[in-house]
Amino acid sequence: MAAKIRLQRRGHKGYAFYSIVIADSRAPRDGKFIEKIGTYNPNTDPATVDLNFERALYWVNVGAQPTDTARNILSREGVYLMKHLQGGVKKGAFDEAAAQAKFDAWKQAKESSLKAITVKAEQAKREQGKAKLEAEKKVNEAIAEKVAAKKAEAKAAAAAAAAEAAAQEAAAETPAEEAAPAAEEKA
Repeated sequence: MAAKIRLQRRGHKGYAFYSIVIADSRAPRDGKFIEKIGTYNPNTDPATVDLNFERALYWVNVGAQPTDTARNILSREGVYLMKHLQGGVKKGAFDEAAAQAKFDAWKQAKESSLKAITVKAEQAKREQGKAKLEAEKKVNEAIAEKVAAKKAEAKAAAAAAAAEAAAQEAAAETPAEEAAPAAEEKA
């Protein structure tokens, strides 16, 4: 029996979620499996991997062949690095403590780089939000200026209309006053 480490699709249409399983190579993709060693969720940012490290390492050591995607996941989680370090221990290149120290240093470097990427993404998101806010403020200021100009125009038109009405009223009063002395002169 040839054992494969592969992904078994779960979830629903448009939202894939995978189980990382050990299965016979002849079994269907979503069919019978020997052991489930983890999950993989590509829908989160970054993708979430929950892996039983010891069992994955055991299956890699006994010769289970991973698919390309499963190999990438196992490599990212450090399974293949640990296999390599264990090979060095067996050959006598270094001892178990040195191998564990190298693995821990690799894990720390990986976590710090992931944190740096996360912080950089958060900063970019904040900067984008600030830029959006500034653009929105400029648009709002332009709208406020247009509204103020329309209000000023309306006030000017109302003042002009009031001045014209006052002028008409004054003009209407003046002929009546002129007409009254003219009538007195005729009498």
